[in-house]
Amino acid sequence: MLELTMATVSGADSGATAGMSMADAPSEPGAVLRVGRDASTCRLVTPEDWLFVSRVHLEFLCGPDGGWQLTWLRGSQPEPSSEVRLVVGEYAQLLGYGATVRLPHGGSGEIVVQDRTEPRSVNVGFYHEV
Repeated sequence: MLELTMATVSGADSGATAGMSMADAPSEPGAVLRVGRDASTCRLVTPEDWLFVSRVHLEFLCGPDGGWQLTWLRGSQPEPSSEVRLVVGEYAQLLGYGATVRLPHGGSGEIVVQDRTEPRSVNVGFYHEV
């Protein structure tokens, strides 16, 4: 099971969790959870006017071994207006635009989608149950 919690945070709300939402999916091959502005495709939906987030920005996909991977999907623009950072404990890693990274099996952490032009972010916490 992969559990996600998402909070949208703007400059005035820093330190607060505004717009908290949750989603989960069983660790079955092919299971997918998406984060973005498109409510018809994404289980976790950001504000529609937060254009630094693509319609479908992040995709969590369960592989054949029950492990999960995260992909920062490329949007319609050649250069992103955000950056994506994976934080697991003391470890932090910037993801490349269009990159895929494996999530730690049985671990937890956070993915931060940071607007490059304003103090706004989408913070997605994850917990991968063993």
